[in-house]
Amino acid sequence: MKLLDKYILQKFLTTFVFVVIILIAVICVIDFVEKNDDFIQHNLPVKIIVFDYYMNMIPHYINMLSPITVFIATVFVTAKLATRTEIVAILSSGVSFKRMLVPYIIGSIIIGILIFFFASYVIPTANKTRVAFEIKYVKNPYTFEGRNVHFRIGPETYAYLESYNNHANVGYKFTLEKIRKQELLSKLTSESIRWDSTKQKWHMDSYTLRTFNGDKETIQHGGAVDTTLNMLPKDFASTYRLKETLTNAELNALIDEKILRGATDVEMYMTEKYERMSYPFAITVLTIIGVILSSRKVRGGVGLQIALGFVLAFVFIIFVMMSRSLASVGGIHPMFAAWIPLIVFSGIGIFLYKTVPR
Repeated sequence: MKLLDKYILQKFLTTFVFVVIILIAVICVIDFVEKNDDFIQHNLPVKIIVFDYYMNMIPHYINMLSPITVFIATVFVTAKLATRTEIVAILSSGVSFKRMLVPYIIGSIIIGILIFFFASYVIPTANKTRVAFEIKYVKNPYTFEGRNVHFRIGPETYAYLESYNNHANVGYKFTLEKIRKQELLSKLTSESIRWDSTKQKWHMDSYTLRTFNGDKETIQHGGAVDTTLNMLPKDFASTYRLKETLTNAELNALIDEKILRGATDVEMYMTEKYERMSYPFAITVLTIIGVILSSRKVRGGVGLQIALGFVLAFVFIIFVMMSRSLASVGGIHPMFAAWIPLIVFSGIGIFLYKTVPR
């Protein structure tokens, strides 16, 4: 690596860290002002607020804002180099613009790899504590309000509940059906089913089992019984920010489980999976766009270029949110939704590279 590469790379990475610190500090202040009443209401000590919440919140926002922070850092560093006529000197010495991009790309790859690793393993672990804190002290107590809930709990087994009380862990109007090739083999019904936390099983006070063999039906009535089902109270618990608390392995396992059960919200978790893969590439694309936009020396300083960096970075976030919403309602495939912002901004980058004077 040449001296010029080290010079640009050092400025790029240090500026990135500086921008991250500034933005995170602003976010923490705003968040504290918003949630201070909840902290006071629960009489929480500073130690719990800082270490259980904010120390676990910071990695989450670093990941979420990484496209913005990288883009702003790129624009700021490149605009400063252009203002001091350093870029003119670099290009005049025979270094091509493509070659000048190399340290920026190296820096973006370093940041992208770190972001991917942290988003896949470290941040979900931190989010488990942060989300649990929010549910306990900030959010209102969760009540499961689903009606007529259907679960596929096995290849041929389906469960149905008219309603479920997640505070008492009791389901009402329970039905368990075994269906093979669209033929109903058996149907078990019970007025209620209750989770026994001691035995880690479901308990029914009484049940009726209907077994079908062609046109023949056998009816069996039973009293209290405990049973194990591929259904747990956590299936009725709050899913508030659940996808943010899952490592890659946990996320894949949940997606497989939801596909098996025919869940309607599987797209949301698939989008999260593919977004984690696309973010490192987006960081590189935004870095290149930032260099192209800010490599010219302009009158009035770097303020306009930095403002333009903010605007484009937020446009990228808007694209991410829009594509995520489309995927969640089934409008487009989650993989395509996760890569739409990257595809669009890659096109913008190619257009700028060919048209913007440097």
